[in-house]
Amino acid sequence: MNTETSQKPATTGFPFDHIRPHLDQVESLILEQAREFDPGVENYIAYLCGSSGKRIRPSLTVLTAGALGEVSADQVKLGCVLELIHIASLVHDDLMDGANTRRGLATASAKWGDTLSVLLGDSLFSHSLMLATELNDVHLSREVAKASREVCEGEILQTQRRFDLTLSIPEYFHIIELKTAALFGASAELSAYLAKAPESTQAAMRSYGRKLGTVYQLYDDCLDLVGDPDEAGKTLRTDLEKGKLTLPILHLIRSASPAQRDKLGRILLEREPLDLGILAGIADYEGALEAAVKQGHELLKESRSDLICLPENSSTEALHDIVSYLGGLLDGCLR
Repeated sequence: MNTETSQKPATTGFPFDHIRPHLDQVESLILEQAREFDPGVENYIAYLCGSSGKRIRPSLTVLTAGALGEVSADQVKLGCVLELIHIASLVHDDLMDGANTRRGLATASAKWGDTLSVLLGDSLFSHSLMLATELNDVHLSREVAKASREVCEGEILQTQRRFDLTLSIPEYFHIIELKTAALFGASAELSAYLAKAPESTQAAMRSYGRKLGTVYQLYDDCLDLVGDPDEAGKTLRTDLEKGKLTLPILHLIRSASPAQRDKLGRILLEREPLDLGILAGIADYEGALEAAVKQGHELLKESRSDLICLPENSSTEALHDIVSYLGGLLDGCLR
């Protein structure tokens, strides 16, 4: 077994230096979790937890805490719990998608095979739920478990609907609201709960987080079509190959003529190689991307209104900055 790990510092991808100490605490806690496993398993977990991603979910937890007061140890632990659930879901995602790289490193399935990847993902899911119980709050543990379940439900629904050309745009949004937005929503909402914020504020932060999560998945879906694998640090062009009908493709299908739609459907169902040149020759490919990006911006605009309940401070400003950051990522898909 190759036991090397990436110990690089955490990075959110956002220029929010004022929360760096708390994110470093989250990162340290994440890395500590490997030592909770059997020595024969520890190095596998360390590898998975050591490749720092954007850590968006812990960032939302810390920023929500800062917007409402002080960041507590429980909120740091909550950020760790939700990030572990996210990491577990990525292990399973990469397996199902046949992805070879993630964050510039070999995926678990590419490194150790499918069987071990399933078990590693399961172990991380289980450990994260156990870690949540250390917060000694039944409601919080229940909500963490619910968000974890929703992630899995979203993946099941997406798998059921692979290569299904009848998938509607509302159904697409329902799937990604489960598989991606659930953890974003829990990150903000449960941090507000730990801050003892009013229920109306908790609900507003849940709404804010879910909208961000939905837009982030939408961006990821666009990136799979137009991104550079080296810059993205992961395997791209897998969604169509695996039959995932993302929002740009759904718009493409709906804007195509009957003949074009039949051609696109045949290519998808027969799993023929598909590149951007083929897509551009079928229908209004650029228009489909623009329509998806426009819907993302509409959600981001709505998300700002959820933040009205928060006091004005640097953390609230940073939560607004995340909205602007995601808007920039979306616009980058059109260049």
